[in-house]
Amino acid sequence: MTAADFLIERADVVATCAGPAPKRGAAQGDIAAMAGASVASFQGRIVAVGPAVDVAATLSLTPDATVIDGRGRTVVPGFVDSHTHLVYAGDRREELARRLRGATYAEIAAGGGGIVRTVAETRAASEDVLVASALPRLADALAQGTTTCEVKSGYGLDTATELKMLRAIRRLSARQPVDLSPTFMGAHEVPPEFRGRRDAYVRLVIDEMLPAVAAERLAEWNDVFCEQGVFTAEESRAILDAGRALGLAPRIHADELALSGGARTAAAVRAMSADHLIFVDEAGADAMAQAGVIATLLPAAAFFLKLGRFAPARMLVARGVPVALATDMNPGGGFSASMPFVIALAAFGMGLTLEESLVAATANGAAALGRQRDIGSLEPGKGMDAVLIDGTLADLARINAPVVAAVVKAGRVVAGRAEALRS
Repeated sequence: MTAADFLIERADVVATCAGPAPKRGAAQGDIAAMAGASVASFQGRIVAVGPAVDVAATLSLTPDATVIDGRGRTVVPGFVDSHTHLVYAGDRREELARRLRGATYAEIAAGGGGIVRTVAETRAASEDVLVASALPRLADALAQGTTTCEVKSGYGLDTATELKMLRAIRRLSARQPVDLSPTFMGAHEVPPEFRGRRDAYVRLVIDEMLPAVAAERLAEWNDVFCEQGVFTAEESRAILDAGRALGLAPRIHADELALSGGARTAAAVRAMSADHLIFVDEAGADAMAQAGVIATLLPAAAFFLKLGRFAPARMLVARGVPVALATDMNPGGGFSASMPFVIALAAFGMGLTLEESLVAATANGAAALGRQRDIGSLEPGKGMDAVLIDGTLADLARINAPVVAAVVKAGRVVAGRAEALRS
């Protein structure tokens, strides 16, 4: 008999999303669903998943085991939000009103808004303030099913503040249930004091910031905003290559506002992920597919920025690029921490099926963070991170409806409605 201290039994459907990740092409929509199934874990690790009768016959529940009735529910892996900027100070919600009156992203930035405004407020904030302000955002994400989350720096744009942000991310990871994957993004923008001296700022990122981050082991990743008016493809490659030499794996903001060469740069440096990709073309997609780069698409950002178009998800899937989804939670153009909202936008705005969107939000999101061996699917040996949905997978599209009955992290219920958990 197999010992278990946590069991979700007799679920209508368990969408395991099992199999090698990242999933691409036809496999993008393979959620490996099981009807009438149970999932069990012991000490945070899955020990059994399969038909309810079969699982029950193999288990020996511990005296203090948690048992949840899955009838009427769909169980999916915990959502992996692989692109966020959730650590920052200040408030830019008034920019939303300006955008709704017709102001563009570029016009807001030219007027002193956008990233540089958040930079000023984040520089002035203490590390304690950054931690305290981010905790409610993470709680919001957790309540909607996010169990693992990437978090970037990039609102410091000087060495001291970038390090402060990354130290805040490290503290946050220890203070709440969502696992955090830290990313250094000193190349998020050229700060005002370096305008006209771009080369000097690139040298600062390469010669001072990256070594300081690596010395304290504060980040797993190194990200660059490769975009017209921000960092060129050549500058981006130099920064990403320098980070890799220090042990920071590359990822990149690519082709968000124009065809900027970001996808091809991602392929050239073999980045784990290229993100946004609203203007990526077929040649860029082919380069990414050949290099094994994951496309992390952020439909909520396109929605809130009123860009008038979404990333070409169907083209990317057709050309063999694995697609992940993330929220891009940030102070100016990512107002939602909801992965269910992102899944719905991907399905109704970008043309993915719900099954493809679920894989993008779980197995492929885990792969975009290099964690596919541990999370992203419901398979024996992996962490017991799961979301219980009242109803079917389609109910995730009922935005703002209370369809998330419970969120499980490492075999423990960490969010949800108490009345929904009675077995």
